[in-house]
Amino acid sequence: MLPATSKLCAAISYRHLRNMTGLRRQAAVAISQELSRLACRSPGPSTWIHQVRRRSSLLSSRLEEKPFSEMEMSYIKQGEEALQKSLRILEDQDDWKTETVAGNGDKVLSKVLPDVGKVFRLEVVVDQPLDTVYGELVDNMEQMGDWNPNVKEVRILEKIGKDTVITHEKAAATPGNIVGPRDFVSVRCSKRRGSTCVLAGMSTTYGAMPEQEGFIRAENGPTCMVLRPLPGSPSQTRLTWLLSIDLKGWLPKTIINQVLSQTQVDFAKHLRQRLAR
Repeated sequence: MLPATSKLCAAISYRHLRNMTGLRRQAAVAISQELSRLACRSPGPSTWIHQVRRRSSLLSSRLEEKPFSEMEMSYIKQGEEALQKSLRILEDQDDWKTETVAGNGDKVLSKVLPDVGKVFRLEVVVDQPLDTVYGELVDNMEQMGDWNPNVKEVRILEKIGKDTVITHEKAAATPGNIVGPRDFVSVRCSKRRGSTCVLAGMSTTYGAMPEQEGFIRAENGPTCMVLRPLPGSPSQTRLTWLLSIDLKGWLPKTIINQVLSQTQVDFAKHLRQRLAR
């Protein structure tokens, strides 16, 4: 199989054949199949096979998509950047400090990063399968204001391809109006890699959604949620939420830290209630 694949790849290197979409797609599929076969020979795929398989899969999917404008590509790149930055933060296990531990085991950690500021990390287990949680957070994201009191509204402004959306979110005022109404314009990117789902985002600018009267335009990101089936219990999902927000305006850091960590704990509670219904 490998010699045939090599010939197919060599064929598409000629300029007059490179523009033949069908042949390119056939090459991408052949590469992916061959890499999968090689991976099965050993106990675990090597790093380069894993990386190349992801790229070949991405190539195959992009051949199916319509061309994007320069502006759309910039939003796609922002979403990918948010995803990569978020994962790098989560992969570094050092220096996380405990902020809150709830009675049910929900935990909020935090750390300070030189180029980002203080970030918060929620770790919870939800008694629902991954697809159910993913559907609520991605497919039904515009309904979040119906079940999360900390969110007034989420609206999708534009969809770009399969994985990227531009959203406008209005946060509800905190009790006592300690933190007044904030809103965000964000680019969001959702990816599924095997049994892991990553939902990442960061603030962006969008001409059709300027700053709104009565709201302070805050900034978020990089931020992400990682969903994975609980080992040994596929009916449960481990959810990790990295939160990074600049609320703008003049607010004491002690209030900001309390509000953001409590926001994460509240989110887990309300998400469970929503899924239970």
